[in-house]
Amino acid sequence: MKHIEIYDTTLRDGAQSEDISFSVEDKLRIAGKLDELGVHYIEGGFPGANPRDAEFFSKVHKLKLRASKLVAFGSTHHAANRVQKDQNIKSLLNAGTPIVTIFGKTWDFHVKEALRISLSQNLDLIHNSVAYLKKRIPKVFFDAEHFFDGYKANPEYAIKVLRAARDAGADCLVLCDTNGGALTHEVERIISNLKSHPDLFGTNLKFGIHAHNDADCAVANSIAAVELGASQVQGTINGLGERCGNANLVSVIPNLKLKLKYDVITNSQLKKLKEVSRFVTEIANIRHFKRQPFVGDSAFAHKGGVHVSAVLRHPETYEHVRPELVGNYERVLVSDLGGRSNIIKKIKEFNLKVDPDSPKVAQIVKEMKELESQGFQFEGAEASLELLIKKTFGLHRKFFVLAGFRLIVEKRKEGEDPLSEATIMLKAGGKLEHTAATGNGPVNALDNALRKALEKFYPQLKQVRLIDYKVRVLTAGAGTTAKVRVLIESGDDKHKWGTVGVSENIIEASYQALVDSIEYKLLRG
Repeated sequence: MKHIEIYDTTLRDGAQSEDISFSVEDKLRIAGKLDELGVHYIEGGFPGANPRDAEFFSKVHKLKLRASKLVAFGSTHHAANRVQKDQNIKSLLNAGTPIVTIFGKTWDFHVKEALRISLSQNLDLIHNSVAYLKKRIPKVFFDAEHFFDGYKANPEYAIKVLRAARDAGADCLVLCDTNGGALTHEVERIISNLKSHPDLFGTNLKFGIHAHNDADCAVANSIAAVELGASQVQGTINGLGERCGNANLVSVIPNLKLKLKYDVITNSQLKKLKEVSRFVTEIANIRHFKRQPFVGDSAFAHKGGVHVSAVLRHPETYEHVRPELVGNYERVLVSDLGGRSNIIKKIKEFNLKVDPDSPKVAQIVKEMKELESQGFQFEGAEASLELLIKKTFGLHRKFFVLAGFRLIVEKRKEGEDPLSEATIMLKAGGKLEHTAATGNGPVNALDNALRKALEKFYPQLKQVRLIDYKVRVLTAGAGTTAKVRVLIESGDDKHKWGTVGVSENIIEASYQALVDSIEYKLLRG
């Protein structure tokens, strides 16, 4: 069984999507999830491009990745610099990763018009950069940028570029459809032509595919390349990426594993596919695509009477794969069956000592579906889900009772930041506590006041810090009256956890998520 390496570039190419901006903490959380999924390579970013990526590489080594290897990405050295003096090359080495990927121009048009150097100079840049890095890094991958356009314009030169990288010691030559316009039959024809050059791919040298989706062919092009010998596929979770995005690994992975029987990731890792897909959309603060193949809510949803009748007898009648293989589940829209197995799975993950056959499981499923209809989502907010399960099974404890809170936001004059103050009254430990705190915004002030009131009863809350805060508008077109979902990530010295709140009032939604965060910490001890 042929092994295929999955190379994820969500943290770099995916972050170049319009409306996407990952913080350093976002990137660290996503990297952890990609490791759980079992991708072989995680491209962390361009360490020489901006302070955010540099900070990521300084912190990511603490993650202790199990399945994945971290990759730093950059370009060949600048034509005006010697390779050993080039700041980009230095940044790649300083990133401290076991693998580096560099890209170089393959299309003669780009060499002449973008770099404004000669074709032979470009070959020297590629050879020098790969050779210099290969002496200092265990693995070097070469992304042949604009390869398919370059091959169509000047096949002789495109092959010279590949040879320059190969001769310098590149471990994998990655053929890039950077503009995303290649059709599948063109990809097949060009790769087949390359195989007529045995000095390129007639040895143990690997080649890969990096496809963009501007012609909506990125997944098909990636699969076609694998069928023709590619052993590495580059892409992103949910197809995020510049313009129309990159090859969607959420589709590539199950197609390669389930349909073509390649060795990609394990069965248990594949079951995390939907979880990881939804986690990334939550962190990116974008809507889940209901009709996304394999992992969308509608991917295995059945509504038509004939379909439902057949599926209930034999799922294969209208399902191309079993949904549980990719972490999804079958839904019959008339009665919305399904979800019980997911709750039982979560009960086991949370190590809760409860009866999975209890009728309370069905009660949780019903309540979850009601909450989801209101706008709650528990991907990225599993602490709130755990609290819901504990409350249903009587494992929850009420640590305090709110008597009320008040928020004041005051802007005294133009050009100055507003002042935020929260006053809160609550009962804890049999005593009424009344306190106030300020913050750099109303939610921060409320968080400070809430914890200030509780810390004297529960000193362990001093360890808790609010790591991230996201707001998502749920009812488009409702303007400032729209319902919102607030997702909060909190942490202490050992753990991180996510909580969620939903309301038409952003402060109330924030309060719900803050209270869940505090209660989760107190229940854990």
